[in-house]
Amino acid sequence: MSIPLKLALLVLMLLVALSGSLLVGPAPLSFGDVLAGLFGQADDPRIPLVVVDIRLPRALLGALVGGALGLSGAALQGLVRNPLAEPGLIGASSCAGLGAVVMLYGGWAALVPWGLPLAAIVMAGLGTILVLAIAGREADSQTLILAGVAVSSLAVALTSLAMSLSPNPFALSEIVLWLLGSLRDRSLNDVLMALPFMTAGALLLIPAAVGLNALSLGEQTAESLGISVRRLRLLVIAAVSLLSGAAVAVAGSVGFVGLVVPHLLRPWFDYTPSRLLLPSALGGAILVTCADIAVRLIPNQGEMLLGVLTSLLGAPFFLMLIVKMRRGKR
Repeated sequence: MSIPLKLALLVLMLLVALSGSLLVGPAPLSFGDVLAGLFGQADDPRIPLVVVDIRLPRALLGALVGGALGLSGAALQGLVRNPLAEPGLIGASSCAGLGAVVMLYGGWAALVPWGLPLAAIVMAGLGTILVLAIAGREADSQTLILAGVAVSSLAVALTSLAMSLSPNPFALSEIVLWLLGSLRDRSLNDVLMALPFMTAGALLLIPAAVGLNALSLGEQTAESLGISVRRLRLLVIAAVSLLSGAAVAVAGSVGFVGLVVPHLLRPWFDYTPSRLLLPSALGGAILVTCADIAVRLIPNQGEMLLGVLTSLLGAPFFLMLIVKMRRGKR
C-alpha cells in the first residue's frame, strides 16, 4: 500500500472516530439527529445544544490533543534519535502541568484566559531544555529516561506542594481532576484557545522535517549537509512546547500518546522521521478520540478520566518496548 493510501486510511479512521464521539453520550442520538443538530435543523431544540455545545467541542479537542501529542512524540524521537522520547517521559508534560497548576492555584487563570496555556507552554519548553541539557547530546535510552524522571519528579513535587498549600478545597479538587486528564465539560472556547498554539507548533515542524531526516545519519553528517543542528533543536523544542503545553492546558495530563503512536506507525512509513510526522498526528488524534469514547462507554458510577485510561494502555506498552530493546542489545 502506498503512503498516500495509508494517510487516506488514517483520515478515514479519524472521521469515523469523530462521528462516534458525536454519537456517544448519555442522551441517545441517531446519526440523523447529529447531522440535524450540527446544521441547526433539529425538531427538538435540545439536540443542537447537546451536539454543538457539548459533544462537538469534546470531539474536536480529542482530535487536537491527540494530534498534538502524537506529533510531539514523533518530532522528539526524531530529534534525539530515541524511540522512548515523548513529552510525558522527558518531563515536558509534567512541567506544563506545573505551569498550569500555578495559574490555577493563584486564580490567575480566571483573570487572564490566555495565561493558562502560556504558562504551560513556557514550562514545557523549560522542562524539555533542562532534560536535554542533563542527558547530553549523545544520550542513550537509559540516560534520557533518567533525566526525564528526575525533571518530572521535581515538577510533580512542586505541583504537590502547590496542592498541599491550596487554601481552597474546591480549587484543590479542580486541580486534582484536571491533572488526571479529561475532555469532559469543555467548550468551543477551549478549542479556540488551544488551536492557535497547536497550529503554530505544527507549522514550526515543517522546516524541521528535512533536518530530522538528515539528523538520523548523525549530527556531523547533518552539519555537512548544511543543516544547522542548533537551529533544528530550537525549532523542535519550541514546537513541542507549543503542542504539548497547549494540550495539557485544555485536557490535563494525557500520557503515553506520543510514545505509542509513532512506534506503531513507524514500520508503515519506512522509518523516515519526516514521513512519520503527519501520520503520528493523525494516529494520535484517532487514539485519544477513541479513548475518550471508551471512557464514556465503560460502566462506572461517574466517568473514568481520560488520562487514567491512556496510562493504563500506555504503561504496559512502554514496559514491553523496553524489554524488546534490551533483547535487541543481546
